[in-house]
Amino acid sequence: MKTAKIILFIAAIAIGLTSFQTIHSTQMSSSTKNGGVADTLKIDTESGLVDSPSLMMVKAQCTACHSSKLILQHRFTRAGWTERIRWMQKYHKLWDLGESEKVVLDYLEKYYGPSSVEARAAFRRAPLKDIQWYKVNERR
Repeated sequence: MKTAKIILFIAAIAIGLTSFQTIHSTQMSSSTKNGGVADTLKIDTESGLVDSPSLMMVKAQCTACHSSKLILQHRFTRAGWTERIRWMQKYHKLWDLGESEKVVLDYLEKYYGPSSVEARAAFRRAPLKDIQWYKVNERR
């Protein structure tokens, strides 16, 4: 009897984890209906970054020292990303990226730039249009 309860408990945990994983992966790759832009970007489940051929280089250069969330929370121009790299090199002993710097900057500019269509489609809803504001009457 005790063995049956343990098996049922383990099965329930497995089903719960499978359900969570399915829901999580569906949310990460769902299509964006706002603005009519289809979200065709795949998201790397480990880092949360946009999956592309350059992702492994970005992960090797960037997430060796810090979380990918530092990338996810910012939207910089190419010059802004370059400035951040120089700052990390000056103050945090980031190594010279060499030829990989272009690959990293191309990736960051494309997916995490301020005006990136890909970034807007994957991470932001479309801007609201035709908003009608109303005056709030204050009661005292």
